[in-house]
Amino acid sequence: MAGETILTIVGNLTADPEIRTTGGGAPVVNFTIASTPRNHNRQSNQWEDGPALFMRCSCWNDMAQHAAQSLAKGMRVIAQGRLSQRSYQAQDGTNRTVMELTVDEIGPSLRYATAQVMKQSGGNHGGYSGGTTYGNPAGNPPAAPRPTAAPAQPPASDP
Repeated sequence: MAGETILTIVGNLTADPEIRTTGGGAPVVNFTIASTPRNHNRQSNQWEDGPALFMRCSCWNDMAQHAAQSLAKGMRVIAQGRLSQRSYQAQDGTNRTVMELTVDEIGPSLRYATAQVMKQSGGNHGGYSGGTTYGNPAGNPPAAPRPTAAPAQPPASDP
């Protein structure tokens, strides 16, 4: 939809994705991505972490199920979606406003880790045929049900 704010965020999952089903039967998964900038301190000649941004995110339908099966706490991910603002009244009567990202695309960051991706069969997958495995020419399923989590912090020598 035109006029929406599109955001791409790179960071680590703070917990395992939580999946649930709405009253209408649609699966939705919620999770938080922590994105922490790193800056080089010229005086100490070391990298230092800046203030973290915690972005609450949600995925719907097939993507919700795929995210719940594939993502885990600590994994470094890249997510792109539509940023929205929502206001509500808390139980204590105060008015609160939160920013949320409705994720359109998400995947593991390959900067510090590797991943095996297996195509799901059925549904609309961008015109690709189902049942193929990317990055695994033999067609064997991944050895573990979840990819290995990326390190929470990049190596000290890396910007």
